[in-house]
Amino acid sequence: EDYKVSCLLLVFVAVSLPLLAADPASLYSPELDGYHNNLHCLAKAIVQLSAALFTVHNKNIETHLKEFLLVSLSPP
Repeated sequence: EDYKVSCLLLVFVAVSLPLLAADPASLYSPELDGYHNNLHCLAKAIVQLSAALFTVHNKNIETHLKEFLLVSLSPP
């Protein structure tokens, strides 16, 4: 059950990326050297969260991140 929730969490994040990218706060700000909504932190958060979740479940992290990329790059 927890493993399924972990997988669904990554799917939720993947399908939310286009909406987040369309947010006006997702524009790069040279003054901040980042984004107003901290979008620049998202990649590291996804990798760290995936590593933690799938290590706990003794699953292959790389495989799940590849699946994440496939879902996030698929058209709506």
